Order: sequence, then C-alpha cells, then structure tokens
Amino acid sequence: MYKIVLIRHGVTSWATRFTGWTDVDVMPEGIEETKKYGKRLKEMGYSFDLAYTSYLKRAIRTLWAVLDEMDLLWIPLIKDWHMNERHYGALQGLNKAEVAQKYGEEQVNVWRRSYDVSPPKLELSDPRHPSNDVKYRNIDPAILPTGESLKDTIERFLPYWKDTVEPEIKKRKNIVVSLHSNTLRALIMYLDNLNKEEIMKVNVPYCIPLVYELGEDLKAKKHYYLAPDEEVARVIEGIKNQTKK
Repeated sequence: MYKIVLIRHGVTSWATRFTGWTDVDVMPEGIEETKKYGKRLKEMGYSFDLAYTSYLKRAIRTLWAVLDEMDLLWIPLIKDWHMNERHYGALQGLNKAEVAQKYGEEQVNVWRRSYDVSPPKLELSDPRHPSNDVKYRNIDPAILPTGESLKDTIERFLPYWKDTVEPEIKKRKNIVVSLHSNTLRALIMYLDNLNKEEIMKVNVPYCIPLVYELGEDLKAKKHYYLAPDEEVARVIEGIKNQTKK
C-alpha cells in the first residue's frame, strides 16, 4: 500500500472571484489555518521525502507553511505549471456573485463544477493571457490554456502526474502535494474512478490535509481528511456559497 497527502491552498482575498491562473497570495488567516494543519500532521507522525506544487504562489506559500511547521523545509520541492489551477479564461478576476446575477447561478455552477464545459476563452491580446506572464516565457503560447473545462484540466494535469509523480510514489517516497480546487478534483476523479456526474458533487476544503491510501495499481483504497467531519463540512459549505451575495 502507498500513501500520499493532498492539500488545497489556504484562502485568498479572491475567494469570491474566479481566480484561475491569477497569481494571488494566501491571506494571513489562510496561513494561520494552514499552520494548524501542518502542526496536526507532525503530531500524527507524518513526514515527507518530496513535495510537489504548482507555479502559483498561493499553493507554494501553503506548502511552505506546512513544511515549516513540520521542520521539513529542506526536502525537495518540485514546481510545475501543469499542476496549476484550471484556467478560467475570460472569467478570471470577475466576482462570482456578480457573474451569477448576470448569467444565473445555474450557468455559473456549470462553469465551476461541470466536466466538459469551458468558460469563454481569452484572446492572445488580452493582458490576462498567460503568455504575458514571465513565469511562462519559455512555454509555447499555443499550448498555454486560455479557458479550461475540468476535462481540459485533466488532460493537462494527469499526464504529468502519471509520468512524474507516480514513479516517485512507487519508490515508496512519502509525498505531499499542494494544489488547487480543480487540479485536486482532477486527481480525485482519477484516483477514485469517478464519473462525470459524481465529480460535479465534489468540493475540496481549504487547507485540510486529505490522505489517500493507494493500492498497487495506484488507485484509491480509501481516503480521509485529517479533521472532524463537521469541520470539513463547514469549510465546504462556505465554498458552495461563494456565488451568493
């Protein structure tokens, strides 16, 4: 059996906006909440050999806070753009509640939770296009996303996971991964073998470590959060209400 720990980044000031690849940071309260769970991991005897995250500072900062609490800042930390959040295209930066008022909550829920419906895409001339960000200067603009569905996110993320992370899991490395709502949903869909309807119901809470125990095929045997059910439910309920005034 293998075991991995997954963590969604701490809350940001853009929690009520479509963030996507916009590189906003974690709020101080998000860092404090993250430290609490880093301490919990240490108290429960967890340790890590290797860490993965995206190019986005909210995921990186969250991982730093966890590893700092565990006195593990020295372990290798691998960052890759394939692990970035889903790209929300022309919705990036817009307030979720205001978009819901304009297009209806049902449409916004489809953009947020559906499997294969992508938001309106960015034009290359748009300042928000990732090719205008120095982090992606060495990447062909043609392969950078400009508006992704969950299906698109999976097609970007999963080959990297299989080619890069899974071989390290098979070496029995203790791995922690700090990601985003939709890259985590992509991974959960794969690990739990969920269908398109089932993944629409999945929300991932901020900060709370999610432990997966995997079989020899690297598919989930079981998973659990390192927090009481009511604590997980409270955070998820707040996420569900982000489209409401």
